[in-house]
Parts: sequence; C-alpha cells; structure tokens
Amino acid sequence: MPDQLIDTPAGDARARFLFAHGAGAPMDSDFMQAISAGLSERGIEVVRFEFPYMAERRRGGSRRPPNPMPQLLDSFRAQVARFDGESLPLYIGGKSLGGRVASLLAQALFADGSVEGLVCFGYPFHPQGKPDSLRTEHLYELRCPALIVQGTRDPLGNREEVISYALPEAVRIEWLEDGDHDFKPRRASGLTQAGHWQAAVDAAATFMRSPES
Repeated sequence: MPDQLIDTPAGDARARFLFAHGAGAPMDSDFMQAISAGLSERGIEVVRFEFPYMAERRRGGSRRPPNPMPQLLDSFRAQVARFDGESLPLYIGGKSLGGRVASLLAQALFADGSVEGLVCFGYPFHPQGKPDSLRTEHLYELRCPALIVQGTRDPLGNREEVISYALPEAVRIEWLEDGDHDFKPRRASGLTQAGHWQAAVDAAATFMRSPES
C-alpha cells in the first residue's frame, strides 16, 4: 500500500484535508474510508497517511502502541511540509488520536500560514474512565478555526463534560445525538451510524468551504 491514500474530487477541489487515523485503526478503516469518500464527493481532496507505528504494523510488525507524542508530531509536520507552497487551502485533523496530534500543531501552523483550520472527529478529551485527566489545555490557546465533531455519549468526552470545559469561540462543536466514539448510536435512538457519518461529512465539508461563516 502507498504511504498516502488520496481521495480526489471529480471536479475542482475547494480545499485539501490532511487526515490522520486513530490509535487502533489504520488509514483504510471503514470510518476513515467513509469520511474520506464523503468529503471528496463534496469537493474536498482528502489525503490520508499513517503514523510510523501503524505503518510498521502494516509491514508485518508487532501490534505496538502509538509512538511517543514527539514522534507523532514530527510525522504530522512532515506530511504538512509535503504541501508547502501549494495554493489549495490546507486543513489538518483526524480521528481521535490523529485529531489530537493535529490540534497540538494547529495554532503554530495557522500562525505561519501553513494551514487554514483544524477538523477533529471524536476528539479524545480524556482517556476512557479518567475524566479528570484532561487533554484540553492547548485548546484554550487556539485562534485557528477548529471544528470538533463529537458523539453526545463519547466515553472520551461526552456532551455534559465538554460543555463544562467552556472552550474558546474558535472551537466549534458539532454534536451527533447518542453517538459513541465512532459515532455509533444505540438502536433504541432510531438513529444510525451511517447517518451520523453522513452528518459528520456534511459538517466538516461546510466548515472547510467556509470556516469563518
């Protein structure tokens, strides 16, 4: 498999989204493929890549945990650098861990003009079962336009918890009713995961076409 997967719109692309995977699933997981295909249909070019530990798994290595954060950050920066000097607006983000890594880079990259915004799907506000171990401090420094698409019952940050954080205006939250960390609702809700994936795509595509609206 190539080191990147690129979903290119049929017509002219309005923006490019550099999309990183979560901790446990690769860049071609069902979630990543569905979101990427949907965004491409809405005029967003999507570029997926894998962090070093996931690429090693694909090559037949052991099921190792994610690399230390400095390595993940360096890996993401290297991907951003591949688009240096290109005119298509660049957005960064990812699923869970991928979104967290992107969020740690977003403000500096926005300040130097490298990226236009941040999009996170299922942001891991805290480890599961550890609601006091917050991963939010850097979010309060964001002036970079940011969108977080989150299930209301995500065990890594549900609606009640996230509302209490009083995040800055630069960070928008799009809530998916009854969705878990993968946006899957309970059957009794009458909602579907496919419908939530569609809603996530709609929100992200709208944001990347007009982040200041």
